[in-house]
Amino acid sequence: MAGVGDAAAAATRGGVFSPLARAQYGALAQMRWSVFRHGMRTTKGAVETVARVVVIVVYSCIALFFAAAFGGSAYMVTAHGQWRVLPVIVWVLFLMWQIVPVSLASFQQQFDLAGLLRFPVSFGSFYLLHLIFGLVDVSTIMGGFCCVGLLAGITAARPVVFGWAAVSLFGFAVFNVLLVRAIFAWIDRWLAQRRTREILTVVFLGAMLGLNFLNPAFRGKAGGPWVSAHSKETVGRYLNTASAVQRWLPPGLAARGLRRGAEGQPGDAMLCLGLLGIYAVGIGGVLGLRLGAEYRGENLGDAPSRKRAEKRSTEWLLDGSGPIAAVMEKELRTILRALPLLYGLGAPLIMVFLFSGMYRNRGSSSLSHLPLGLLLCLAYAMVGFTQLLYNNLGTEGAGIQMLFLSPTPIRTVLLAKNLFHAALFALDAILVCFLASLRYGGVERVALAATTAWLLFALPVHLAAGNAFSLAMPYRVNPGRISRQKGSQANALLSLAVQLGVLAAGGGVLAACAYFDRLWLSIPIFVAMAAGAVVVWLRLLPRFEKMAYARRDDLIETLVKTG
Repeated sequence: MAGVGDAAAAATRGGVFSPLARAQYGALAQMRWSVFRHGMRTTKGAVETVARVVVIVVYSCIALFFAAAFGGSAYMVTAHGQWRVLPVIVWVLFLMWQIVPVSLASFQQQFDLAGLLRFPVSFGSFYLLHLIFGLVDVSTIMGGFCCVGLLAGITAARPVVFGWAAVSLFGFAVFNVLLVRAIFAWIDRWLAQRRTREILTVVFLGAMLGLNFLNPAFRGKAGGPWVSAHSKETVGRYLNTASAVQRWLPPGLAARGLRRGAEGQPGDAMLCLGLLGIYAVGIGGVLGLRLGAEYRGENLGDAPSRKRAEKRSTEWLLDGSGPIAAVMEKELRTILRALPLLYGLGAPLIMVFLFSGMYRNRGSSSLSHLPLGLLLCLAYAMVGFTQLLYNNLGTEGAGIQMLFLSPTPIRTVLLAKNLFHAALFALDAILVCFLASLRYGGVERVALAATTAWLLFALPVHLAAGNAFSLAMPYRVNPGRISRQKGSQANALLSLAVQLGVLAAGGGVLAACAYFDRLWLSIPIFVAMAAGAVVVWLRLLPRFEKMAYARRDDLIETLVKTG
């Protein structure tokens, strides 16, 4: 025990680059390499590696596209001296940098650094490792590419500005990396307890419903009251206030520092960059507060109080008896307590709100009779159900063992989950249709019926494929974490392929029928396809049960382990 105490004391006294700390970094890197190398020996590990390579290639192409777009914009702004536009570009990059990680957190395979606290690791080493692992996030890689694109565009237009551009963008990148890690750390802290998780859930759902009140602002007509002189004056006043405020925020400081340096005002440029550095230090301190509490052993519980648990044990949201009602009850309670799942369900509605605006005011053209806009909105809303449909056992955790011990057949459990998820998506589809109708007016009855018939075909296909993926490529979903989910790249990639295939089938049928001005013909076609899909889905349930028992050990090992 004395040796362990001496090692722990040496670890806490040493710096982040002490010999012991460097040895720990090497051991961690060797451990990760060994996990990767041994994982390649299994079929699942090989599939995950291939999927990860494909995902990296896709994200790299997207990053290069955005980098080229930002570089071209920066070149035009710098070449023509339109420095007033530069803050807009930097703010767009800032918003993208902060939104992307939250959107992709549930689909990334991440490493939980909390396990390192079982070893004599100093706080400085723990903090540094937390930042290093943050550098390999998709958001950091994409943001880094975009910063390089901005630097290349500015330098190509005015090479003398390279120094100021490099310093400004580097400080801006450091601030964003720290901010992303701090946001994730504090969100995980709030989600660790049920009470704060429920508060965040209410806030999130309220914000999502509040988007509906933005519809009148987007439906104004030209020459209407929205473009009156008074409105223009009010909007101009708000824009001037926003411009004055953003100059003292990190994106505005980075853009202003670069501009002042290019205009030959080094004093103002250094002041802006110094304030940006203070912001970065402050965010680093906020992150340090959270990591410090975790380093000292803070482990917040998720269980409710005894009185609250006894009260909840007598409350049933779904009135019914039998295993199907019980499983549906459990699924409903799980979703209401898991903000990551609620975010996955609600976030696509924001994009639906934006997508639907692309199809409003189309006049009487043939495209206005083609429900492609509604079809795309519903297909994108289906993306929010990826975790629920294609990993429907992920929320079970250690409870997966009880499913195999229970006398209830696994096929009954899967059927109950599928029915609940189908009902939930039906409710979501109604909300999507309501939002879409507010954006571009009512949809013709034939178009609405055709889209509904496509949903009757698409949903059973997703349910059947989701059952197969949930058994073959499961991963545990932690309802109290956003940034530390053990996702499966193969599951995410293949589920996306299935969704694109179903969307292509629906779009092809609708486009062909609309081309011959026989949109009504798509209804019986989709109904026939839906009947076949339902038969296949139901007939596969017994086979999925056999598959579940054959993979019982792998399922328990994957869903029970927490590391």
